[in-house]
Amino acid sequence: MTAEERRRAAEILDLQEGRGRVPLLDDAGIAGLLRSARRIAVVGASGDPRRPSHEVMATLLAAGYDCVPINPNEAEILGVPAYPTLREASAATGRFDIVDVFRRSEACPDVAREAVAAGAAALWLQLGVVSWEAARIADEAGLPIVMDRCTAIELRRIGGRA
Repeated sequence: MTAEERRRAAEILDLQEGRGRVPLLDDAGIAGLLRSARRIAVVGASGDPRRPSHEVMATLLAAGYDCVPINPNEAEILGVPAYPTLREASAATGRFDIVDVFRRSEACPDVAREAVAAGAAALWLQLGVVSWEAARIADEAGLPIVMDRCTAIELRRIGGRA
């Protein structure tokens, strides 16, 4: 096992065992966030219907959220114009309540910095995405954090939006 693989495994174990370096939203906090949010930036959204980000964005749109896809390789996803960066999306469309991240863990600190700079209200790292550095960046800026959870699954679990 490489040093990078050991570091990643340690980060995942810290999350699973509740030894995180910053506080994460609990179930009640997640429910409150999903019920109050209206605008979601989907970072790493894909036009490929086989990709989880595509299905999640479709679910969020169907639930009534205003979703904006962030992907420099896409012009439009599910009929919504895509933006190459979170900065450009927020400048063009306004502030986001949630920045929902479908990117590799090592890319998340940069996304967290962008989310903070764009004035986002919360940082959400999708299933399998664990980055304590990104969480620290968001936490230091006062953003609540969700990590290694799926917005669509959590939305179904809480019974939809209020």
